[in-house]
Amino acid sequence: MKKQINAFIIVFIVGFILVASGAVYTIDETQQIVVTQFGQLIGHPISKAGLYFKLPFIQTANYFEKRLLQWDGDANQIPTMEKRFIWVDTTARWKIVDALKFMQSVRTEQSAHSRLDDVIDASTRDIISSHVLVELIRNTNRLADDQKQQLDKGDDMDFGKTVLETIEFGREELSQKILKRAASAVSVYGIELVDVRIKRLNYVSEVQNKVYERMISERRRAAEQFRSEGQGKKAEIEGLIQRELKEIQSEAYRKSQEIKGKADAEAIKIYADAYNNDPEFYAFTMSLESYKKAINKETKLMLSTENEFYEQLEGIKSVE
Repeated sequence: MKKQINAFIIVFIVGFILVASGAVYTIDETQQIVVTQFGQLIGHPISKAGLYFKLPFIQTANYFEKRLLQWDGDANQIPTMEKRFIWVDTTARWKIVDALKFMQSVRTEQSAHSRLDDVIDASTRDIISSHVLVELIRNTNRLADDQKQQLDKGDDMDFGKTVLETIEFGREELSQKILKRAASAVSVYGIELVDVRIKRLNYVSEVQNKVYERMISERRRAAEQFRSEGQGKKAEIEGLIQRELKEIQSEAYRKSQEIKGKADAEAIKIYADAYNNDPEFYAFTMSLESYKKAINKETKLMLSTENEFYEQLEGIKSVE
């Protein structure tokens, strides 16, 4: 029993010494190792998880990540092909695929990020400066095709609405171009560039002001067009009202004249019937009508006895 305890103690002490001296090291699933001796590579990079041994104090285990790593660049001011300056903010994912080459070229993730800054920023600038802005904004021509179909059908469009340009590549394809160009450049560092994405696009302040001014100008132009169309509609409606009013007045005048003509005809018929029934009485009444219209309290007449106007007055004595 005592021998077993002593053996256990010896094994424990030896294990402790090995661990403390760095002779034993482990690799988990997320790591890969490059063992160096006085800065020189010993063997091949190790990426399989497990327990490993090395010479203590002489050899060094250099750990590197096997997982995907994130890179975020600084926003850069880049001109597009039509000389519009924009801020471009990109991000990327990368991983170490050749630990030995990585260690020999950049050694640390911080240095790798510095190399990625140079390579991805340069690739982004080259691609963006050779394409127009709309290529960076949209991925497909779906909206432009829908708009074209509406125009082909003759559907009305809001005045001032911008006609969408068609694109040849799109944002996704340009991102792939940036990835392809940058990936070939960073492969010499033992790095695989998995993905590059454009996180954000924005105009620089000077261009923003010009864009806002143009938008305001377009809105004002649209407003003026709407006002002009409104005035045209107003004039059209007022013209229709005047025409309908004249038609109504003309129709009313025609009907009134028709009624008046019928009434005059009826009156003439009545007068004719009365004249035919008693001509003397008709002449008498007509004379009275004439006296009524021609004579009042202030009227003084000087008539001869042969005057027709005097005929009905003859023999009438004055009333005191």
